[in-house]
This record gives sequence, C-alpha cells and structure tokens, in this order.
Amino acid sequence: MKAVQYSAFGAAKDVVEVVELAKPEPAHGEVLVRVYASGVNPSDTKKRAGAFPDLLRDGPVVPNSDGAGVIEAVGNGVSVARIGQRVWIYQAQYERRLGTAAQYVAIDARRAVPLPQNVTFEVGASLGIPAMTAHRCVYADGPVGGKLLLVTGGAGRVGHYAVQWAKLGGATVIATASSDTTRADCFAAGADIVVNHHDADWDQQILEWTQGRKVDRVIDTEFGANLSKVLEVIRIGGAIATYSSMVVPEPTLPFKRMMFMDLTLRMVIVYAMPEAAKAEAIEALDRALARGDLIHRITARFPLEKLAEASDLVDAGGICGSVILEVTH
Repeated sequence: MKAVQYSAFGAAKDVVEVVELAKPEPAHGEVLVRVYASGVNPSDTKKRAGAFPDLLRDGPVVPNSDGAGVIEAVGNGVSVARIGQRVWIYQAQYERRLGTAAQYVAIDARRAVPLPQNVTFEVGASLGIPAMTAHRCVYADGPVGGKLLLVTGGAGRVGHYAVQWAKLGGATVIATASSDTTRADCFAAGADIVVNHHDADWDQQILEWTQGRKVDRVIDTEFGANLSKVLEVIRIGGAIATYSSMVVPEPTLPFKRMMFMDLTLRMVIVYAMPEAAKAEAIEALDRALARGDLIHRITARFPLEKLAEASDLVDAGGICGSVILEVTH
C-alpha cells in the first residue's frame, strides 16, 4: 500500500517520504479500514517535529490520528457485519506507529466509529481531535444549560466546535475572535456575542455585555496568555478547561488568587480522556451528525503524497478549519 512516513524528526520537507508498505492485517479486536481521508492536526505535526523524543524508537512513523474510510476486513472477535461499514477514525497514531496517512490502517475496532451516510469522509476525518476535545472541554464539569460560557479563539478548530456544543447544551456563549471573518464564523456557530481578543480591554467588554455577571466556565485556547483576563471574568467556583498554551508554554499560576476563587482548572488532551468521556463524545457526535446539527469547516485539501505541504500549512498557523489528505486507491 502507499503510505507517508518519517524516520527522523525535523521539518516536513526534510523528513517526510512517500513509501510502499505491506498492507496491514487486522489483529484480534481490530478492523482493517480502507482510508479515504486523513486529518492533519497540530498534534501530528508537533510529533513529527520531535515533541515526543521516544516516538521513533521502534521504527518509522506513519502520521495522523484522525481519518475516515470503509472497513474492509475484521480480526477475530469483531463481527463480520462490520465489513463494508463507513467509519471515522480517532487515535490511530497514539502509542503506536501507524496512523491514517496511508491507504489502509488496522486499528482497534472501538476507534473506528460508524459514519452516517449523510457525512463525507472529509468531515469524518476532521472529527476526532477537534470535536472530541471540544466536547470534553464543554461538558467535563457537568451540563451547561442556562450557564454562561466563554470560548477563547472561538473560530479555531476546537473553539468552533466548543461554541456549537455549548449552544446545543443550552448555554449562553461568549466567544473571542480577531477578524471580521472569524467573528462571522463564531456567530454562525451560535455565539451570542464576540469580542476581539486583540483589544486590551476585552475582559471589560465581556462584563459590560453581561452587566457584571461573571462566566461560569471558560474553554481556553491560550491558557498562559489569557489567564489574567480570564480571572477577571470568571465567577467564584467556576471552571477553566484548556487544551493549549502556545504563546506562554510554561505559565506561572497566581495560586493564592485562584485558590480563594475556588476554581477548577482542567487540562484536556483527547488521547488521555477517560474512555467514558470518549464514549460520551462519540454518542453526542452520532446524534449531532445524524441531525446535521454541526457546522464543519475544511480549509484545505491535499493528496496523500503532499503531506509535507499540508503539514507546513498547519505549522504556519492562522487557519481555522481542518486540513485533509485525500487518499486515492
């Protein structure tokens, strides 16, 4: 089968290569998926850049955790009725070398989730990391009906889904964005108000809009950079769920202030989510996809062979939607 892999860390153009590999066989409890779309996420490109030094210990890596395709074969312990099923894939390249940047992937059957007929493979390949992370951030601390939520970076991959999950759950949603286009994306996703996070007083703008009411929860894309302003707008007993802190990678916490506010600080990464939380996210996605409740954005499409260019686009930042590899056979 055709696949893309890297055997050293570095810039995509320097280390990524197109290769022919043996078609995998599904082991016990696994399914073999014929891949039609593979999602390129920041966590995939960070791995390639060397974020996990032991990653290449057992050999070259076929990147990408998210994908979508059709089950072609099953291993022992998996019903043959699943053969021919359209699925979306998550966690393909977590604690294992072989991800979705290939024509086939063999994976634990529970990581291949039925994909409704009304949903494209491209959308399926954009769900795992962004939509599941967003669901965890929004719902990890309980229902959101009637609550006031702030989503920073509401037009980003995760933030855009977080706005939608919060609205579907009955929350009032405040989002931050930085341009007319991203503001429009936040409103389209259901945000009730959008403030510009480049404004020095965006926290005060929020409190003016809420007439002094402070938010119950914050879903934050830049924890270290935003913390001081977040503490101005969050209520005592509130919760912060964060999944990134790129601008300030090692934040200093004002411990005493946060302690006296009785805050919950939750760090979220999809790979380490409890299995029960993953199941909840999958169930919610199944319902939302079937009803067409979610807006999905595909920013760019590349052929499998152009993974290096796709990775460069993700690394460059500034894009809001998913970057997808189209896998031909």
